[in-house]
Amino acid sequence: MAGCTSRCRQGVLKLIQSLQRLISGGLTKDKTDDELEMTMVCHRPEGLDQLEAQTNFSKQELQILYRGFKNECPSGVVNEETFKHIYAQFFPHGDASMYAHYLFNAFDTTNNGSIKFKDFVMGLSILLRGTLREKLEWTFHLYDINRDGYINREEMTEIVRAIYDMMGKYTYPALKGDVPQQHVDAFFQKMDKNKDGVVTLEEFIIACQQDENMMRSMQLFENVM
Repeated sequence: MAGCTSRCRQGVLKLIQSLQRLISGGLTKDKTDDELEMTMVCHRPEGLDQLEAQTNFSKQELQILYRGFKNECPSGVVNEETFKHIYAQFFPHGDASMYAHYLFNAFDTTNNGSIKFKDFVMGLSILLRGTLREKLEWTFHLYDINRDGYINREEMTEIVRAIYDMMGKYTYPALKGDVPQQHVDAFFQKMDKNKDGVVTLEEFIIACQQDENMMRSMQLFENVM
């Protein structure tokens, strides 16, 4: 089991690193009958036609993504431990565990403790090819830790601190103990228009659209793709 987990971890890392080549056309489909292969996996995804309709990927791109996901993770799922190990390799000079935890939860839309191929590809479709609003909505849900439809100061502080922990030494020498809280205060000043102590989805989207720097700060996932 440990060997399988290690293989899955390494494979998903390679898959993520291949995404830019996929988007730029650098990956091509071989002659394997992918749809036949899909019947051999325990956790089969939705049909390719349905996934093609639900995402911004072509059927060929979905076949390539699925083959990579299935070959490296035969069980068809990625658990949180594996996801954290993947992120640790992206940020070796910091502690990415908490940010990876929150990011995992954003992908795990069914809240069952694992990411299936459909979860993975639906999230990637938004982050890589979604409209601006779709990307901001996805990012809002990342910050909305308790999924109550609002972002409060505590939630934003947890995410911001997780980001600083993940970046490690690269935040220095500017980082001081109160810097994350200062950033949260600045975000809330711009976002919480009615001063009720929480940020709604519409407040979040409007604030990001009006402030380019804030938008770049909020869309952090793209920085590691």
